[in-house]
Amino acid sequence: MATLTWHGHATWTVRTGGHTLLVDPFFTGNPAANQTAHQANADVILVTHGHEDHTADLVEIARRTGAAVVCNWEISEWLRGQGIDNTVPMNIGGTVKFDWGTAKMTPALHSSSWPDGTYAGNPCGYLLTLTENKTTIYFAGDTALFGDMTLIGRGGIDVAVLPIGDVYTMGVEDSLVAIDLLKAKKVLPSHYNTWPPIAVDANHWATRVGHEANAQPIVPRVGEGVEV
Repeated sequence: MATLTWHGHATWTVRTGGHTLLVDPFFTGNPAANQTAHQANADVILVTHGHEDHTADLVEIARRTGAAVVCNWEISEWLRGQGIDNTVPMNIGGTVKFDWGTAKMTPALHSSSWPDGTYAGNPCGYLLTLTENKTTIYFAGDTALFGDMTLIGRGGIDVAVLPIGDVYTMGVEDSLVAIDLLKAKKVLPSHYNTWPPIAVDANHWATRVGHEANAQPIVPRVGEGVEV
């Protein structure tokens, strides 16, 4: 069993086989966060794009923990300029292997830049296949709905983590279509309720998933570990 923990917004921890994976570290400035960046641990950090609400604590945590940072080439080069050399640069469609499993970089329809507006490469998601029980977990990242989600899900997805906040990503309606395309067994919401523009009633979303999609919705509380 793997354990997923939501830290508010789009920051997640995956614990599997004694390894800790951290997705999009944003604790500082995150009003929903349940801990500080200094309390976060990781063996691997997965970065979906350069926006500050996904990378605010990337350098600090990577430097302190020595975690390998999986990211696109442009973010990897930027990190090297910050003195972070333990990176795993890749691009969309590629797969890298680790002791805990594999990470495949998937497309995402979004934008990606640093706070000063400079380019941070293509946004992405990740399809993780864990060695432990061969569990597959799809982190869509910040994205709109797109038809190739059918291809991402064709091998079967155990767990999908999808944005539902709307405005900057897909919202509730499109997430229901995405669930259908991905054919995920379980689905967890992300990127919502951090600020008023992306406020969503996640319990209502879950009810709709239960009635309109063939998947089990799970709405974790911030800091709550969910076994998948």
